[in-house]
Amino acid sequence: MELSRKNEALLRTLRTRHGRRKSGCCLCEGVRATGELYLRRPELVRFTVVTGRGLAAAGEIPGEICRVSEERFAEFAATVNTQGILAVAEIPPEPDPEEAPGAPFLFALDRLGDPGNFGTICRTLRSTGLDELWYTKGSIDPYGDKAIRAALGAQFALKLRSFDTLDRLAAAAARFGYPEVCLTDPHRGENCFTAPALFDRTVLVIGAEANGVGELAGARRVTIPMPGNYESLNAAQAATVFLFEYVRRATTCR
Repeated sequence: MELSRKNEALLRTLRTRHGRRKSGCCLCEGVRATGELYLRRPELVRFTVVTGRGLAAAGEIPGEICRVSEERFAEFAATVNTQGILAVAEIPPEPDPEEAPGAPFLFALDRLGDPGNFGTICRTLRSTGLDELWYTKGSIDPYGDKAIRAALGAQFALKLRSFDTLDRLAAAAARFGYPEVCLTDPHRGENCFTAPALFDRTVLVIGAEANGVGELAGARRVTIPMPGNYESLNAAQAATVFLFEYVRRATTCR
């Protein structure tokens, strides 16, 4: 089908956070990102814009398909070297506030501002078999086009829950039976490779790139030992170390 003026206007407005909030939709661009969307949440897809090249690279596409020329597609794509496919999807609703998580521990982000880091963390979390990601307001929009591209659409396989503050996040976790919060710190705290019960009904929090995690009364501090005495690791790198320490412990205990 042809791309309508209404859908064209929607494509343009979804480049902004305000437009996404107002419409309740997001853009998902690229073969792998749209593939994850189609696989995990096909019911969310409003329509897909493709070129002949994108159509050939894609598998089964749910919903309406609007085929356009390469030149026309470039008007809506956020990337320079496009793959010729992008989908407009409804932003998934957050889980019911009363729905208890089933994860052995909760992974959380506090005011993480970089979409590349956010997306990489989504992919890493997904690779460990976990499906809960909590975050505080002030973090990047999880459904911004850059975050979706960086995550290759992994958001659509996760349960994302947002909270106004770290205190409210911790209170919600405690209500669900995760009473202890562990704040990651580049300079002090327990060694993440030896800290006891680090992933036993706890909340593990990665902080913002510039200022780190916020303060929280009664929380544990955990750190990644760095013999090189460097200032800090990239947030996504640090998250990978912690998440695969969880995998190491879980697989060792089997």
